[in-house]
Amino acid sequence: MELNGKLTVVTGGTRGVGAGIAHAFAEAGADVVICARRPPDTPLKGTEFLPLDVRDPDAVQALFDGLPRVDVLVNNAGGTPYRPLTGTATDPGTDARRHARVIDLNLTAPLTVSLAAHAHLRRSRGSIVMIGSVSGSRPSPGSAAYGAAKAGLEHLARSMAVEWAPDIRVNTLVLGMVRTELSHLHYGDEHGVAAVARTVPLGRLADPSDVGGAAVFLASDAAAYITGASLLVHGGGERPAFLDAATADRPPTDDTGRRYTTDGTGRGTPDDSNGTRGGGR
Repeated sequence: MELNGKLTVVTGGTRGVGAGIAHAFAEAGADVVICARRPPDTPLKGTEFLPLDVRDPDAVQALFDGLPRVDVLVNNAGGTPYRPLTGTATDPGTDARRHARVIDLNLTAPLTVSLAAHAHLRRSRGSIVMIGSVSGSRPSPGSAAYGAAKAGLEHLARSMAVEWAPDIRVNTLVLGMVRTELSHLHYGDEHGVAAVARTVPLGRLADPSDVGGAAVFLASDAAAYITGASLLVHGGGERPAFLDAATADRPPTDDTGRRYTTDGTGRGTPDDSNGTRGGGR
């Protein structure tokens, strides 16, 4: 898929998922502008950096007013702070303003940026890709405001897709767990990351390049008839916890926890396969 010469703006494009997206668009031939409050530690090949706080509507509008055109907008900027509603020893959790700031960054800011880019995108018959999260469709203890914002972001994208059709396509990538330089903050050390990866059906966390490839697809002519859609990029999702807790359809175990199957006489025979029998799930 080629995006030769298409001017693409990626918010939060200096590291992690955003850097992976920016790299993928640059590889596809796009002219890439990355926006963030701080520049990347290492310049990203094929991109131009412009400083921007996406929570500042005036600064956002000024940035887009200064661009000659925009063909693709990727609303990636966001954050997932651990902020339980009941609070922690250092954070009471009951200050609604702290949770509102999470919603501001993850929901209001993408709306602000999209509105500022609208005139450019309408002229170019362009595309918007929202970066969502599975947290928007399942309980998110410890990050409830973030999950609520991502749920709202998907709805915003679907509504934009209808209001702005046929001039602008708007879609959402719904991400699962992605391995970035900040993974340790969420999953712990390498053993923790490996343990979490084993819960994903594909056996690994996503790489930022996986997200980048999906974003390029949605922005390309290959997705010309796709708008208002949510594309899951989660490696198959998360294995339901009840499957590991349930005892139905499992061979019995001896007092060491070793599984046994039964032969025709009812006598136990060792089974070291660690598999399950039947189950239909």
